[in-house]
Amino acid sequence: MILALGCVLGSGLVLVLAPFLWPAGSPKRAGVGERMRVRLVQGGLRSVPVPAFLALSVIVGVASAALVHGVFAVLALSAVAGLAGLLVPWLIVSWRAAARRRANRTVWPDVVDHLVSALRSGLALPDSVSSLAQTGPVATRIAFAQFEREYRATGNFSYCVDELKRSLADPVADRILETLRMAREVGGSDLTVVLRSLAAWLRQDSAVRLEVEARQSWVVNAARLGVAAPWIILILLASRPEAAIAYNSPAGVVVIASGLALSVIAYRVMIALGRLPEERRWFS
Repeated sequence: MILALGCVLGSGLVLVLAPFLWPAGSPKRAGVGERMRVRLVQGGLRSVPVPAFLALSVIVGVASAALVHGVFAVLALSAVAGLAGLLVPWLIVSWRAAARRRANRTVWPDVVDHLVSALRSGLALPDSVSSLAQTGPVATRIAFAQFEREYRATGNFSYCVDELKRSLADPVADRILETLRMAREVGGSDLTVVLRSLAAWLRQDSAVRLEVEARQSWVVNAARLGVAAPWIILILLASRPEAAIAYNSPAGVVVIASGLALSVIAYRVMIALGRLPEERRWFS
């Protein structure tokens, strides 16, 4: 009897927790490789394969570790240099992706304006999107030219929109293209009104973000200076033979490892305090 009651209680707990543990229709999270592929696209490196990028990161890391070890002969410092070199390509790609996203915030309202003009001139929706390959902003013309070629080859608007979303890899572009897809599938006479409202909102959001980022830039600069200063001093100290011997001891390794951990934690905290929330790609 006790065993039966225990089974019933356990089954009840599983049923209560099931919606939280296994939500129905929960989207599958993208893997590490897919996230790296998206970040490379956002950084303007669409033609670079992920394995080649990883191989380049390993080569840079090994070269950095070898160079630092040849100059200072400090094992812990060489390991830190190898880890930094391993992350440098990823940091460069992330910086390029962030710069492109900031630049595109001022581009998307113009894209919407050109699209509205094409629609009001009487062009069909696919032709209006294709016309952005010639009339749209320079930064987006390559992606829309690819859309034009694929639509001429397949005639499938939905498939071409999905490919265009992968090429642009931007949450604002996802929202615009999903609006166009809905208008294509269900129709609607208020598409131009919706697009004009979206363009006005995008301009307002871009202006607010630029102002806030300008005021919070000192937080990012302080974080970078605070992280770089101790390591510059460490490099200067490690250039002396007696300091190199001390840093090669177990206590020296602990000091360098602790400094690395504290630097990473402090930098991430400072960046988190000065970072604005980025819009996620809900329609990717």
